[in-house]
Amino acid sequence: MSSGLKLENFSCRAVRQVNLTLLPGQCLGLTGPSGTGKTLFLRALADLDPYEGRMLLDGVPAAGIPAPQWRRQVGFLPAESAWWADTVGAHFERAPTGWIDALGFDETVLTWQITRLSSGERQRLAFLRLLVQGPRILLLDEPTANLDTQNIARVEALLRDFRAEHQPGLLWVSHDLDQLKRWCDPILFMEGQQLIHLDQAPLRSVL
Repeated sequence: MSSGLKLENFSCRAVRQVNLTLLPGQCLGLTGPSGTGKTLFLRALADLDPYEGRMLLDGVPAAGIPAPQWRRQVGFLPAESAWWADTVGAHFERAPTGWIDALGFDETVLTWQITRLSSGERQRLAFLRLLVQGPRILLLDEPTANLDTQNIARVEALLRDFRAEHQPGLLWVSHDLDQLKRWCDPILFMEGQQLIHLDQAPLRSVL
């Protein structure tokens, strides 16, 4: 039985006929011009948008797994996170012991009203909410785009620890090529509903 996330002849609104395997512990980067469909691709992988072809997680087809269960294992971190309750703590199934500190908060953050959070605080807490679920695959859509240098370092350090312990597969969407080069191999480029290796992409499109 194969491990990781496997796509077979996978098509959605963003890409056509993709065959791809994301192995446990591997970090695959994805970049490309704005508007090419990178977020739509991640949404389809999270079974939030329609797709054709097959997705398998550890050899089990997505078609045989209820969508909510699939999304617990293939966790999607959108660029703009959703918040449905009044307080931060109401969004956590269990307290993220030890991880709150790592992201620059203390335990009182769980009592905070969502309305008081800045965009950067929402981004870090949404990331924490995802990790607490312990997904096998992390689909990260610009996970540090709204953060300053110090908080980028905090997020990357926590992710590094989580990756070392749990060996999730990571699919990381970013326009920050330096960050992708630190984390990802390979880095893919999206254009014209195709995924190609970054070193094969037209220079004009990458810049």
